[in-house]
Amino acid sequence: MDTIYDIFYTYLSKEDKESCVKYALDLLEKKTVNIVELYTKILEPSLNNIGCEVGKENLCIWKEHVRSSIIRTIIECSFPYVLKERDLNNTLKKNLTAIVICPDGEYHEIGARIIADFFTLCGYNTIFVGGSTPKNEFLSVVNTIRPHYVAISVTNYYNLVSAKKTIELLREKVNTDVKIVVGGQAFLNKKNILKDIDANYLIQTFDDIKKLSEEDSL
Repeated sequence: MDTIYDIFYTYLSKEDKESCVKYALDLLEKKTVNIVELYTKILEPSLNNIGCEVGKENLCIWKEHVRSSIIRTIIECSFPYVLKERDLNNTLKKNLTAIVICPDGEYHEIGARIIADFFTLCGYNTIFVGGSTPKNEFLSVVNTIRPHYVAISVTNYYNLVSAKKTIELLREKVNTDVKIVVGGQAFLNKKNILKDIDANYLIQTFDDIKKLSEEDSL
């Protein structure tokens, strides 16, 4: 896996979108890696490994945007393989829906996109809304779709307040028994976060979602 990662990161460090996409999809096509391995062992570490030299902050921001765009493209192109893996693993299509959002002001959506695919792998009907979801407009969607889970992804610590406000509004205004899931880098090392923001579950890995899926199958 280290060698695979090194090859991919060499392409990404050059902002070589074509080579990155071709290489990642070839890994999936040849079953060298599965979706979870691609996302967690290659894409996530690559995105988190952007170094920045003093005095080159503007260049770093540019590189982060370009590389994020490349990884987002790979994730989008990987969706057929997500469905294929779900079906090959005999994961039954659940009559349960998970909606994945980022709270208002949170524009880092790659983590949320990955979580959405993980829910799909586990057999849920998954709706990915995207970054910076306005909380008031979102209420009518939840009341209409009546999902089993609303998953809220937060990368920036400062957006925890926005996430909490979204959850408060959901608890107050939603007329269905929805379970609220939270995850993302902003929740790392926060022991009492579920109680603090009134969420039901904290998920950080595919195994966390798989465990939810197993509980829902009982």
